[in-house]
Amino acid sequence: MKKILLFLTIITLASCKSKKTTLDNSNNPTETTTEETNNIITPNEVDKIKSDRAYDLGTRLLETCNTSTFKAFSKSEATDKVIANATPQKIATTCKKINQRNGKFLGLKLLDIKHDKILDEYTFRYTINYEKKLFKRELYVIVNNQNKVSAINTKEIKPTPF
Repeated sequence: MKKILLFLTIITLASCKSKKTTLDNSNNPTETTTEETNNIITPNEVDKIKSDRAYDLGTRLLETCNTSTFKAFSKSEATDKVIANATPQKIATTCKKINQRNGKFLGLKLLDIKHDKILDEYTFRYTINYEKKLFKRELYVIVNNQNKVSAINTKEIKPTPF
C-alpha cells in the first residue's frame, strides 16, 4: 500500500508542477516568451461531470474507511491503473492507518482546481475533514479528458510554523 501511495503521490506531484517553456526569438535574442501549462481555474469553468466525478469518487473512497465496504470503480469512472490500485485489501490497510490517526471521515471541501492545458487534465484539491483535528490531510483527484479519474491520492499537510 505504501508503494501505491508513493506512486500516486509522485504522479500527482509530477502532474501538478508548473512547466515553463522558453522560446528564443532569433531576431531578438534578449526577448523570451514564458507560458504556464497549469492554471488555477474557478469551479464554474469546469464541466459539471468532471467536478461531480472527482467529488463522488473521492467521497466514495474515503467513506470506505467509515463503512468498511468498498464499491469498486467502474471502467467508465476510472482508468485501468486506478482500478487496479484500488483493491479492497489495499484500501483496508490504508483506512486502518488513517482511522487511527485522524478518526472518522466527515466530508470534503474543494480548495482549488488546476487545469493542465497540454494533457487536458483537471486536478481537484480538497481538504479532508476528519473527527480528529490534529492532522490535516488533502485529497488530490485528477480527471482526464475522457472524464475518468486517472489518479487519486491523499497527502498529509505539515503544519506551518507561526
